[in-house]
Amino acid sequence: MELAGFLAIWSDLAPDDETDWAHWITREHAGERVGIDGFIACRIFRALGTGINRYFILYELEKPEIVGSPQYLSRLNAPTPWSRKIMPRLQNFRRGGGRVVASAGLGQGGVAAIVPLESAPNWDAAAATAELARLDRIAAVRVLLTDVERTSIRTDEKSMRTNDDSFAGLLLIEGLDETAIRRALWQLRAFPGLDPDLFRDVPLYSQFFSLSKRVLALVEPAGTSRIIG
Repeated sequence: MELAGFLAIWSDLAPDDETDWAHWITREHAGERVGIDGFIACRIFRALGTGINRYFILYELEKPEIVGSPQYLSRLNAPTPWSRKIMPRLQNFRRGGGRVVASAGLGQGGVAAIVPLESAPNWDAAAATAELARLDRIAAVRVLLTDVERTSIRTDEKSMRTNDDSFAGLLLIEGLDETAIRRALWQLRAFPGLDPDLFRDVPLYSQFFSLSKRVLALVEPAGTSRIIG
């Protein structure tokens, strides 16, 4: 299935909150979200070489409209007790969801550059993703565009956080190592229509957790694995 929609979230965490957050996201929240109709998978990344605990969560969706679907909004308006505990602790929160406007490459990489865009691309996104995906040790490249209206819907979860922010879109580059990603970012500086300043001091991220709907289906509601075979 070709990915059509996304939901992406950045947040920072104080050191004292990191373990509780990690258990919450991997043991409850990711499964809750991936279980929603239209959610395909969840991937979680941590920023490399930064002095703060900066995390990026990417949910893959069957279609862009899932960001405003009734089932998803009902979850946002009925947070679990653990979610109510975690949400107010999240800092520098940025969230956006919408559609994939260009994609090239195959598979996923363990290292990623995630570049927020200040406006919808006025450059050739398809050409840029195709060019980058041909580079050595680059796995996949996507350009994502935020649906501002659906992303801005007020919910109980949103009300528990302060200073929520968003982004117009994202450029996501996944590769096999940090050097490959840095080379791709450097090459982008010369791409027609792109502002070179977008790629100054872009932090890289490493993936440390993922959950797909296929894997979730193999786990019983109580958290015990089914015996297959």
